[in-house]
Amino acid sequence: MTSKEQILKQYMIYLDVERGLSENTRQAYERDLRQLTIFLTQRRTDFTICEANDLFLFLLRWKDNGKSPRSIARCNATLRGFFAFLLEERIRQDNPSTYLVTPKLNQPLPKVLSEATMDKLLLAGGESDLALRDLAMLEVLYSSGLRVSELIGLRVSDVSLEVGYVRCLGKGNKERIIPLGDPAVRAVEVYINSLRKRLCRKLESDILFLNVHGRPLTRQGMVYILKKWGKTHNLERTISPHMFRHSFATHLLDHGADLRSVQEMLGHADISTTQIYTHLTRKRLLDVFKKSHPRAD
Repeated sequence: MTSKEQILKQYMIYLDVERGLSENTRQAYERDLRQLTIFLTQRRTDFTICEANDLFLFLLRWKDNGKSPRSIARCNATLRGFFAFLLEERIRQDNPSTYLVTPKLNQPLPKVLSEATMDKLLLAGGESDLALRDLAMLEVLYSSGLRVSELIGLRVSDVSLEVGYVRCLGKGNKERIIPLGDPAVRAVEVYINSLRKRLCRKLESDILFLNVHGRPLTRQGMVYILKKWGKTHNLERTISPHMFRHSFATHLLDHGADLRSVQEMLGHADISTTQIYTHLTRKRLLDVFKKSHPRAD
């Protein structure tokens, strides 16, 4: 008979191959399921025979331990997907997660940089040689809306400076092609033809953005660079890579882009994920109206 550990491994393979989930998402699901396994063992049961009440009590413990509604909602989704898998594989004859209730989430509006702030960051430049690389990265982030993982994974061959586009592999290994604006093209061209050649030294790498040792930048390195860039240019707030992605989407919608095009460029599987930016643009329009219209109050 298949052991519980083998079932978990089989499910992780399913999430990778069939669902195409990212490594981070799979790891989160696995953590949730291992916590469930420990909880059920304490109740002298396991996921092949547990009942709906066991799952309710498991989520209740999460709430009692101070987990956020977002974490509970993700765990709920983990349980639903896992028990649906067990049912489909005939490891179970029923699905005890059917009646689980997902907590309502008050989704916060994304943090966005204004167009004036973005201009300040991108037009300022820098004194060091590394500023050429940093400016090229910022220009690509703002011009394409890439996730930080997509940016640091870019290869030189993924960028077409002649045509003006970037090709990337997003979540689920889905490829998408995104236009690049002229400032981004120029910044990348300057970086490739000057600093990048020196950073490579004798190392052979097709990765576009390299650190001082000629190796690919890490996520942590990218975050550090952005924080330092913000401080150097006297920005009052801390900036993150995702703020560039949010600003990219919001500014496109502010200037009349249609939602479907923005969804495609961001690589969102569901347009409901992209719709959060329409809430933000409506809020900004309302703020402008209240400040400007003589009969707004």
